Amino acid sequence: MKMFSSYHRQDQFEQLNREQWDLLVIGGGITGAGIALDAASRGMKTAVVEMQDYAAGTSSRSTKLVHGGLRYLKQFEVKMVAEVGKEREIVYENGPHVTTPEWMMLPFHEGGTFGPFTTSIGLRVYDYLAGVKKGERRTMLTPEETIEREPLVKRDGLKGAGFYVEYKTDDARLTLEVMKKAVEYGALSTNYAKVIDFLYNDAGSIEGAIVEDTFSGETYQVQAKKVVNAGGPWVDELRGLDGSKKGKTLQLTKGAHLVFDQTAFPLKQAVYFDTPDGRMIFAIPRDGKTYVGTTDTEYDGNISHPKLTTDDRNYILDAIHYMFPTVEVTEEDVESSWVGVRPLLHEEGKDPSEISRKDEIFVSDSGLISMAGGKLTGYRKMAQSAVDLVRDQLMEEYGIRYSDSESAHLPISGGEVNGSKGFKQFREKRIQIGESIGLSNEIASKLVNLYGANVDTVFQLYKDKKPDAERAQIDPVTFAQLITALEYEMVYKPVDFFIRRTGALFFDIEWVKQHQHAVIDFMANELDWSSKQKKTYTDELDQLLEEAVQPVEIG
Repeated sequence: MKMFSSYHRQDQFEQLNREQWDLLVIGGGITGAGIALDAASRGMKTAVVEMQDYAAGTSSRSTKLVHGGLRYLKQFEVKMVAEVGKEREIVYENGPHVTTPEWMMLPFHEGGTFGPFTTSIGLRVYDYLAGVKKGERRTMLTPEETIEREPLVKRDGLKGAGFYVEYKTDDARLTLEVMKKAVEYGALSTNYAKVIDFLYNDAGSIEGAIVEDTFSGETYQVQAKKVVNAGGPWVDELRGLDGSKKGKTLQLTKGAHLVFDQTAFPLKQAVYFDTPDGRMIFAIPRDGKTYVGTTDTEYDGNISHPKLTTDDRNYILDAIHYMFPTVEVTEEDVESSWVGVRPLLHEEGKDPSEISRKDEIFVSDSGLISMAGGKLTGYRKMAQSAVDLVRDQLMEEYGIRYSDSESAHLPISGGEVNGSKGFKQFREKRIQIGESIGLSNEIASKLVNLYGANVDTVFQLYKDKKPDAERAQIDPVTFAQLITALEYEMVYKPVDFFIRRTGALFFDIEWVKQHQHAVIDFMANELDWSSKQKKTYTDELDQLLEEAVQPVEIG
């Protein structure tokens, strides 16, 4: 049964309209996906609507780390560091295919942000607060050991480095796998479904929303006992629609990242480093590329479409040249980029990089529950808090009893491999299976890492659909991934596939250019697009390909 299929959009809208829901979640980013999974796994009748694609906002545009926020120790955010640090391990064990440990080096130089003593103490406190397991606890490196691990690091004034573990992730795939698991538990989830108004009873209490199918323009009334606003950067817009935007508000900040081929920036080791202006950013090797970010500036532009500016690009290039002086990358070496908007809680007089990443829940007079702030790493705990509140309200108002959260030990979709240890064995066996059906070790490994336990479906489609792939003039591996995306991952537009289902526009842009036209032709036929839709979606992808390497001038 295709429970999460692009072919069943109309059926899903009709079901949204037809049934009475315990909970309507607005937003299909990591926060909304986490809330949907927590609620559905407790037995709540849950619906999710997302006005764009899943993870199309902040949740596909982060630094792609499930990290504990070491720098927040400097701001004495001890409780947040402790809580979020411990969550890293939970996120990893529930989805080891989309989250992997990454040893991070924190070099310190004369006059830098961190020194040997403060780094040693800070990392020791970090290990303690985050409950870091023995094999991943910090160690300190001499200048010689630092250079041995990463020869590109600036040697002038180098005093050594801290060495500790963070967790690398594919943020969009993480979001999608959480949402897919929510759907397995019975949640109904639809993308390109925009809330345009709320429904209220005679007493002024919220009881659902009017949702527009952004493709057809049709509107549907969705009745729900409780409504949670998990709109990320759009949280305040929805609060405004409810007439409850007062008190604390969001402050949006922008973060940009650049991607280089390893031939231009041959980084061996992930590094967390000082910038010339005293901030800190990451440089991380990934799949033959090196990506660097993030900037942190106030943002008041188009939330749906933040763009890389020349200032963003130059800031990151300057930071690279500062910490890696022998790396002579220029704007010509930028292969791709992405820009995200962070929804932080406004704090008067604070620089964007100093604003806390803590989360908070607001409940309006109408009963609209809004979740604001927070970090990718803390999504599960945020969801638990929101659903606990919904549970308590349902008990008080309707006498309906639901259980406590069990999400701490709940594998996400693709994560049903008996945790990180089980995934190592699973991975070896599945790579062998992939090779037995004609895949190279490299491609089989990549598919296992991308899909986890769901890779069997991809392998089967690869075997069964070769004639169809040949007719579509798409290579069989890409075709298997595309069919998987259409039938099981609710993909509707080319950008959904090339950015959020595969990550290719960021990390393998040449692959996108190679396959874009054949994929668009196939999707247009399968999903019965009009000629106008096909042109719109083609232009959209072309524009994003151009913007990935060509920044805009501001001012």
